[in-house]
Amino acid sequence: MSWSRRAFLLGSLALAACGFSPVYGPGGTGGKLFGKIRTADPETPDDFAFAGRIAERLGPEGAATYELGWQLRIAVVPQAITPDEITTRYALNGSAEYLLTDIDTRRTVARGQVSSFTSYSTTGTTIATMAAEQDAHERLARLLADQVVNRLLALEPSTVE
Repeated sequence: MSWSRRAFLLGSLALAACGFSPVYGPGGTGGKLFGKIRTADPETPDDFAFAGRIAERLGPEGAATYELGWQLRIAVVPQAITPDEITTRYALNGSAEYLLTDIDTRRTVARGQVSSFTSYSTTGTTIATMAAEQDAHERLARLLADQVVNRLLALEPSTVE
């Protein structure tokens, strides 16, 4: 047996011994959260992209047990400026604060903040630049939503029932 295969098996046994369980396995956090999260009502296009990605990853709201609230912050920062002082690239720096609460008890289950960035070019036509900006906003909102979902899935299974 090769060294890498032995290391993998030993690592797997160590994780199993410390209580590690697959997220989507029996009793895992993924199964406990799927279809159980109601998102706050989106108000902006960024919110719609964020909420849509949450629903893609955690399923549409069925019998909601938890409510997920969030606040997105996105800043536009010039990145590439020509000698003529024309900006040809912008970065979008974003963060999302989130709060997962139990609907019945109003107990906070999880809270935190994630951040990411993306960028877009302005060297095309006005319409191409507008489309690139809109696409960058959607990509950033989805990146932030993915990070929130990953944090929620990493919760201890006993935290969510």
